Amino acid sequence: MNKFSCKFLLSCFLCASVFLVLPVQAKMYKWKDENGQTHYGDKVPARYLDKERKELNNQGAVVKKVDRAMTNEERKEQKRQEVIAKEEMEVQEEQKRQDRVLLDTYTTERDLIIARDARIDAVNSQIQLSESIIESAKSKLERTEKQIERIKASKREVPKDIHQKLEREQQELETHKKVAAGHEKKLEAIEIQFGGYIARFNELKTIKDERRKAAEERRRNNGY
Repeated sequence: MNKFSCKFLLSCFLCASVFLVLPVQAKMYKWKDENGQTHYGDKVPARYLDKERKELNNQGAVVKKVDRAMTNEERKEQKRQEVIAKEEMEVQEEQKRQDRVLLDTYTTERDLIIARDARIDAVNSQIQLSESIIESAKSKLERTEKQIERIKASKREVPKDIHQKLEREQQELETHKKVAAGHEKKLEAIEIQFGGYIARFNELKTIKDERRKAAEERRRNNGY
């Protein structure tokens, strides 16, 4: 046997000896029973697998913790909280998007006021038109009602087509009134909407100015 073979065999023998000397890393667990008493062992009994347990190393230090299984009520509550958190996140993201649009669209509060007044003027024009149509519909209806009164005064039977005309004109008048009421609601909505826009715009501008002043103060303090 040559010198190289002897060295190779000696190296293999030493490596094997090291592995034989090293202790086997057996897992150790710590858990509590239903009475609160602490137990240790290399295996957790099946009836305690849904309880909190800890995995220990050879020095007794905790290397891993497994929480107890949640009850059905806890799982439902967790799911409910996750849904609430998701909805809140979506609301926050939508608010951020609206804020970006607000700041990108308008430069000053005056711009918002001009935009609001333009929309109000447009709706007021629709309201005036609706009022004119309603007055016209009322006049038509009054003429038909007077026609029916004259026919009845002459002791004659009112023709069916005139009754139908009366019903049609009554329905048309109610429709025009609903349209006008819709315009009035739209007007109120514009006032509320732009009131919110203006308040939020001023709030965002204040925050932006405060951040700018704080940044300038930091630069001054740093000697820039």
